[in-house]
Amino acid sequence: MSMKIITTTKARQDIGNIVNRVKYHGDVFAIGRRDSIDALLIQFPEAYNKDVNDITNVNTYSKSFDFLAKEPELYTASDLKRRYV
Repeated sequence: MSMKIITTTKARQDIGNIVNRVKYHGDVFAIGRRDSIDALLIQFPEAYNKDVNDITNVNTYSKSFDFLAKEPELYTASDLKRRYV
């Protein structure tokens, strides 16, 4: 998955296709103007917990951090407990 940067004009012209690519293919779009990103379009979480805020829901339930599954574990659970508990 890579982020595609598009202009606000392109977003307005092709919003239906862009939303479908986000929803069905997991594409991510940054929308902006004049070399500045103003908004980010990502998939809505599959599950939603009303007890936490929207940012927590997006981070927890979306696929925002799926790329970390391919990363090696740098710390063991005991390392983290020793440092933070």
